[in-house]
Amino acid sequence: MGRFLGSGIFIIIMLLVDYYVFQALKVVTLNLAPKYKTILYGFYWGVTVVAVLFFIMMPFIGFDAWPKMVRTYLFATVIGLFIGKFIASVFFLVDDLRRVLQWGGGKLYYQFISNENFQGAPISRSMFMSWLGMGIGGTVFGSMVWGFGNKYRYKTKHVRLRFDNLPEAFRGTKVLQISDVHSGSFTDKLAVSRGIDHILAEKADLILFTGDLVNDQAREMDEYKELFSKLKAPLGVFSTLGNHDYGDYKQWPSPEAKRENLERLKQVHADMGWRLLMNEHVAIGKDGQEIGLLGIENWSAKGNFPKYGRMADAHAGSDKYPFKILMSHDPSHWEAEVIPRYSDVDLMLSGHTHGMQFGVELPGFRWSPVQYVYKQWAGLYEQGKQKLYVNRGFGFLGYPGRVGILPEITVFELV
Repeated sequence: MGRFLGSGIFIIIMLLVDYYVFQALKVVTLNLAPKYKTILYGFYWGVTVVAVLFFIMMPFIGFDAWPKMVRTYLFATVIGLFIGKFIASVFFLVDDLRRVLQWGGGKLYYQFISNENFQGAPISRSMFMSWLGMGIGGTVFGSMVWGFGNKYRYKTKHVRLRFDNLPEAFRGTKVLQISDVHSGSFTDKLAVSRGIDHILAEKADLILFTGDLVNDQAREMDEYKELFSKLKAPLGVFSTLGNHDYGDYKQWPSPEAKRENLERLKQVHADMGWRLLMNEHVAIGKDGQEIGLLGIENWSAKGNFPKYGRMADAHAGSDKYPFKILMSHDPSHWEAEVIPRYSDVDLMLSGHTHGMQFGVELPGFRWSPVQYVYKQWAGLYEQGKQKLYVNRGFGFLGYPGRVGILPEITVFELV
């Protein structure tokens, strides 16, 4: 029932946005010949009707049984069109608010703002905002389509981290992090294999995976388990769980089926040779010296994500290690619990955000919508002697692409 209600609300919002954008479309096509208007308007509403019918019929046409690639790209295209139109409508709303103010805003507004032209420019403000909204909305949609081709463009980032308390034997150690595989989203095994080759080429001393191996079900790894089993390192391969690994976002036939899925997923980690850390720590030894590696289950400071992790259990008994690395999937854990209560954790590694798979990263400037939800959303953060690194994710979820935020393999050199 809730699913149908949610779909109904989304369809209503989609139709309202479409109608709003259509008003701007009429403005920018004012001087177009009638026959071309008919074709353009027919195409516009035809796409809308198809999108609405798609959402209405999804539960009745066995959509979940369609080929994964068809489902992924069709859904992403429909959502991408909606996002583009929604962003365009923001600009139209600004213009409508301007006109409302002009209608009732008084003499001062009239003198400074109400002129319909930009100091004699031939294009009216309404026309300008309509074109601007159309252009930006179209650019967003176009960039999302272009981003389909970026989802397997793995980028290896090399980060040198300095710690005064790092044991001598570990200076120069290469620690490689991957996160958020989301194997249920993959559609190109060869492309994923190339990503594995990039990891192996780094010849890391230690490989750490920080959660979300699957979207929902352990069987999503059946096709990819052999590939990820290739990941080996002299000091071992260790992993932890993310919020998606528990199957919380899927309707299960029974609680037992959900628990069995989680147990099967744990076995997948073991079958690949990965040591899954469940609220515990292990010693990593090298040349007679040791550091502590802690791993906890998902723990989030955000109310809509679970708190399965027990940091106290993972930390207990780790005081003897002069240097500690913590694997914790959700970066909000850092400020909420790690910094105030566990000041001896030197480096925390997280993932979860994916950088929203959409944003801008330029020298000296970074932006993504996810930063309004997560203060630490990608890259390196420091507070005092403690460091947090948020990996942008190896895989993808929902939107089958990446714009500006590429899939990441991170290699740390500890010095």
